[in-house]
Amino acid sequence: MRLFSISFVGGVTLLQQQASLPTWPYVLAAAACICGLAALDRLGVPRRYGQSGHRPVGLLRHLLPVCCGAIGGFLWAALLAYLALAENLHRQDEGRDLRVTGIIDSLPSRSTQGLRFNFRVERVLSPTAGAVPARLALGWYSGYRQPQQGTAALPMLHAGQRWELTVRLQRPHGNANPYGYDYEVWLLEQGLRATGYVRDTGKARLLDAYAACASCLIEVARGALRSRIEAVLAERRYSPVIVALVVGDQHGIRAPDWQVFTRTGISHLISISGLHVTMVAGLAAMWAAWLWRRSFFTSAQLPLVLPAQKVAALAGALVAWMYVLLAGSGVPAQRTLYMLLVVALALWSGRIARFSHVLCSALLLVVLLDPWAVLWPGFWLSFAAVAVLLYAGCGRLRGSSDGQPPDPGSGRQPIGRPLLARCHGVLAEAAHAQYAVTMGLVPLTLLLFAQISLLSPLANALAIPLVSLIITPLALLGSVAPQPLCSLLLLLAHALFAMLAQLLTWLAAQPLAVWQAPAAPLGLFCWALLGTLWLLAPRAWPLRWLGLASWIPLLLAQPRAPRPGAMQVTAFDVGQGMAVLVETHGHRLLYDTGPAYGVDANAGSRIILPYLQARGIAMLDGLIISHSDSDHAGGAQAILAAMPTVPLWSSLPSGHALQRMARQSAPCRAGQQWDWDGVHFEMLHPPSAQAAARGVRPNARGCSLKISSAAGGLLLVADIEAAQEHALVQRYGSQLRASVLLAPHHGSKTSSTLEFLETVQPEHALFQLGYRNRYHHPHPAVWARYGAQQIKRWRTDESGAIELSFDTTVQISAYRERHARYWYGR
Repeated sequence: MRLFSISFVGGVTLLQQQASLPTWPYVLAAAACICGLAALDRLGVPRRYGQSGHRPVGLLRHLLPVCCGAIGGFLWAALLAYLALAENLHRQDEGRDLRVTGIIDSLPSRSTQGLRFNFRVERVLSPTAGAVPARLALGWYSGYRQPQQGTAALPMLHAGQRWELTVRLQRPHGNANPYGYDYEVWLLEQGLRATGYVRDTGKARLLDAYAACASCLIEVARGALRSRIEAVLAERRYSPVIVALVVGDQHGIRAPDWQVFTRTGISHLISISGLHVTMVAGLAAMWAAWLWRRSFFTSAQLPLVLPAQKVAALAGALVAWMYVLLAGSGVPAQRTLYMLLVVALALWSGRIARFSHVLCSALLLVVLLDPWAVLWPGFWLSFAAVAVLLYAGCGRLRGSSDGQPPDPGSGRQPIGRPLLARCHGVLAEAAHAQYAVTMGLVPLTLLLFAQISLLSPLANALAIPLVSLIITPLALLGSVAPQPLCSLLLLLAHALFAMLAQLLTWLAAQPLAVWQAPAAPLGLFCWALLGTLWLLAPRAWPLRWLGLASWIPLLLAQPRAPRPGAMQVTAFDVGQGMAVLVETHGHRLLYDTGPAYGVDANAGSRIILPYLQARGIAMLDGLIISHSDSDHAGGAQAILAAMPTVPLWSSLPSGHALQRMARQSAPCRAGQQWDWDGVHFEMLHPPSAQAAARGVRPNARGCSLKISSAAGGLLLVADIEAAQEHALVQRYGSQLRASVLLAPHHGSKTSSTLEFLETVQPEHALFQLGYRNRYHHPHPAVWARYGAQQIKRWRTDESGAIELSFDTTVQISAYRERHARYWYGR
């Protein structure tokens, strides 16, 4: 069972790395292979072996479940992928207004822009519409993307409501960047095959206040609990954390708070974790057993009908199941639920279940129900933490405080001695568990996040008992208790967490709170994993401390860098905006920072900083903000907050907030030049007179930079338009020639003149665009103009991030091609 479960997960994981789904001949061949292996197992392999002559057969019996599990997992994941991808929005329906009726079947999340929710379509009223997917991810915005309505007030939305809406949809699409979040596969996992927003709020009609359905009932209950908590904690700083602990809704937690939780290593507690589910199930089982046993003294005598242990197991499993449903069914909660269900089933069937069998059964159930869970870090961290505890606990015997059994002939012991010894043993076991998890997850954490929290053991030692044993029970009881007890419990839970948060904030601000290193290559990870297994081996294992030596290459790894004279360029897929990272042998320059997506969301925090962190880049050597438009400067605040000492060059107006944030700030001026590692940088625009003139549009004074290496040149000209292009041609002439051009103003019709293109003579042109952007960039005439000049055109909305290597030649690769997955473009 254990080999089959692990290999099944391996097969599922392999399928998720494929660029395309297997065709039916391959599926049939794999199914026939499974049938042949099963027949071989049943007919040709004995169950017992002698001392000689049967070793190959014994090996075969171990290989059979591995092969069957791997092939079965691959086929199972492929089958569910085919079913999930069967529903697609027709391309001709993208961008059209469609009239639909349906039910809100998720907990609506609020932001400063409006509301987000999932919508289950019941009927399509537009007669010319094609097939519309059954579930949609919708936004209902106030004064955003609805210019005909201004800032119309939004209705109060609740799960279970039936609405008739006019929606504008598009097929699933997300930004595609190295080390970035894959929004498209998340939509696939959730069964959301189109996204969009509500149009014509005035024509929206509420048909039913509540449409009865099982999933809606759960979401209604979650919404009621959230509303109750928010009403009591009204606008308090950490009320979203209390909501997350009760119903698993984390949307309201602010980005700075998440940063504190991540740097201190306690983010796993700010949700419905496995520890919380176990605690709730344990309390339910304890009370059920206590009440069932007391019924012996009544006329019912229930323990004679059914043992109290079975009743306790049943009660714990049912309460855990209800709690996980209310919590949104995250992977850690699912894992704990399935483990509890396996234990309960083993107890009811009278069989003793080994803990490793329980863990592997839970692992198998998770990937059976959700094969895309293997793509998320939480899946691996959750199961790895339990596996580490299981491995590190091998050979540990419980006894007295000194590890020896008590001597029955030693006379009468003091009354307090057993209690003290028991407390000492509990604390020792807790300390060992914390040590094992902290050390055991170091290689995996570096592989997944390229950083480890050095203060995590201390922060978790304080936070785990406080959050799991005090704050969470108070929040759960407060959310269902009557007034005024409800307010008292919730306010107390919030006050306790606020005190904990103050300490965590101080810890997170320490300079050595986090150790960063580049994301580990697979080979280094495996080597460090072997060393970690050696480190956590049973006590009798020799020289366990030598396992730490395997971490040295992992912890001291340096970011990859081009050789002197060469450069590496990454044009990020940030949507409708610009962000380009230029790397030389020893320096790194960021040109523009992409757009802002909301109050706390921007390309800097969502795309650029995670990429730099995964690469192990702790500091930039320069930041250029070409001009003040939000699609170029939207992520700058996040970058400057994370790297306050980075020098800033910009064409921002004097006294701009970003200039005040930067410790070193200077204006862009034509003629500025410098050399880094054999690569030449020259600012071409704006001239001093134009930069200082008032009334000049931001686009017209955008910082334009020429970067030259031995392999070729790169020209970055921001959003300049025809007049500025003509001025550059007149001023520099053939000096503008470059191998690669970042298309001016995203390919708008006011830029990329024929004169400019003939002067630059680029071989490649990069268009940083948003998918189906509202400006309709690039303009068809401009796009055709590049093609007529035999210029190779690259679009980030189609290719994802574009990576360029200027070494002996210029080599370009697109992320969606290099990292192709079967769900891209589906």
